[in-house]
Amino acid sequence: MAAPDENTLLQENEEVDEMEAGDSDEDEMEEEEGQGEEGGESKVYVPGVQPLQPGEELEMDRSAYRMYHECQTGAPCLSFDVLRDAEGEGRETFPLSMLLCAGTQADTALSNRLIVMRIHNLYGIEKANEEEEASSDESDDDEDDEKKPQMELAMVPHYGGINRVRVTQNGEQSLAAVWCEKGQVEIFDLRPQLEAVHSSAAMAAFIKQNKEATPLFSFSGHMTEGFAIDWSPKVPGRLVSGDCKKNIHVWEPREGGTSWQIDQRPFSSHTKSVEDLQWSPTEATVFASCSVDQSIRIWDIRAPPKSMLSANEAHSSDVNVISWNRTEPFLLSGGDDGLLKVWDLRQFQSGRPVASFKQHSAPIASVEWSPIDSSVFAASGADDVISQWDLSVESCDMGEQADSLKKLPPQLLFLHQGQTEVKELHWHPQIQGTLISTALSGFNIFRTISV
Repeated sequence: MAAPDENTLLQENEEVDEMEAGDSDEDEMEEEEGQGEEGGESKVYVPGVQPLQPGEELEMDRSAYRMYHECQTGAPCLSFDVLRDAEGEGRETFPLSMLLCAGTQADTALSNRLIVMRIHNLYGIEKANEEEEASSDESDDDEDDEKKPQMELAMVPHYGGINRVRVTQNGEQSLAAVWCEKGQVEIFDLRPQLEAVHSSAAMAAFIKQNKEATPLFSFSGHMTEGFAIDWSPKVPGRLVSGDCKKNIHVWEPREGGTSWQIDQRPFSSHTKSVEDLQWSPTEATVFASCSVDQSIRIWDIRAPPKSMLSANEAHSSDVNVISWNRTEPFLLSGGDDGLLKVWDLRQFQSGRPVASFKQHSAPIASVEWSPIDSSVFAASGADDVISQWDLSVESCDMGEQADSLKKLPPQLLFLHQGQTEVKELHWHPQIQGTLISTALSGFNIFRTISV
C-alpha cells in the first residue's frame, strides 16, 4: 500500500510554462516563429503535417486553455472512468473537483493497484495583466499556495494488470467492472475507497488495513483476456463484456446487488477479437460492438446469438473503439487505419458513414461524444495527439491562411499534445467542456478555449 506522502503527485498548472528539451508540449496548432527561405515569416505548426526540425521544440500556448493540470499515479493507468459526484451538473466555477477510478498496468502482476482518486482545488489558467505583474512576490506565493491542486489516492493491491475499468451507480453502490489480464471480469464495490478519499480518518484506517482487492463477483467464463466492457445506462447493474476470442456475454444483476446471472450462450457473430462495446443510451436491450474483424455490429439481447445489424467493412483494418451519441442516432468509431467515422444508425445497413475524418497519423485509441453537446466529440491516437471536433461547424473561406490550415477539416476544433503513449480519454459528465486523458506519462486534465 502506498504511503500517504505518495498521494501528492498533482502538478499545478503554474509549473508548466516551459517544458525541458525532449518533452512534447500541449499545443493548439499555435503559431511558431521560424525563418523561411525568403526571411522571417510566421508559420503554423500542425501535428502530423510537418515534422519538427532538429533543435526545434514545441512550447505550450497557455492562452489556448481555460484549465490545464497534470498528475501521476506511479505505475501507468491505461484505463480509467469518471465517478459521478454530488457537486452538481454543468458546473464551471473554479475551484473544481472530480472523482476517478483507474487500474494500473505495472511491470509485475503483484505491483498493480485499483485506484480511486479525488482530485480537487482545480483552478483555471489565469490571464496575465499589468496589475498582477505589479503585485509582490510574497502575495503571489500566498496565492499560489491557496490555488495548489490536491489529490487523494485510495489504492488496493490487484493481482494482474487491469485492461479496462468502467464504473456505474447501482442504488447506493458505486461499482467498478474490471477486465484484467488474467482472463477474468471482476466487480468491485468502491465504497471503502470513496470514504477514504473524503476523510483523513477514513484514509488512515484504510491504509492500515492494507488489504488486497476482493471482488464482489468474478466471471472466468471468457477463458481468455479481453478489453471490451460496458454498463447499461438504462438498467442498473446490467453489464456486457467481450473477449479476444470474439465472444460477448451479457450480465443480469440478481436481487441484492452482489451477484449476476450470466448467459453462458455467447453472442458470437464476430470472427475475431471484440475490442469495444457500447450500450444504447435509449434502448435498454440494444448494444453495439466493434472488432478486429473490421466490423461494427448492433445487437438486441432479446434475439441472441446473432447480431441484427452490421457494417462488415466499417474500417480497412481493426476497429478499436466506438461511442454512442447520447441524444442523436449516431455512432462514432475509430480504427487502426487512423480514421474517425460517424455512422447514422438510421442508414447503418448501407455500410457507409455520414462523415469520415483522417487527421490522426496512427491508430485511434479512444473516442467519446461530449455528454453536454451532441455535435462535439474527442479522440486520441497512437500519434500522441488528442483531437476535438464539432460536426455543427460548416466549411468556410480560410482567406489568406497558410495552405496547411486550408487542408484541415473545418470541424476540427483543437489538437492537444504533451503526453506519451496516450490511451483513454473521457469527458467529465458534470463539468463543462473538461477532458481527462491517461497515458504512459500520466494524466492530463484540461479544458480548451474551443468548448
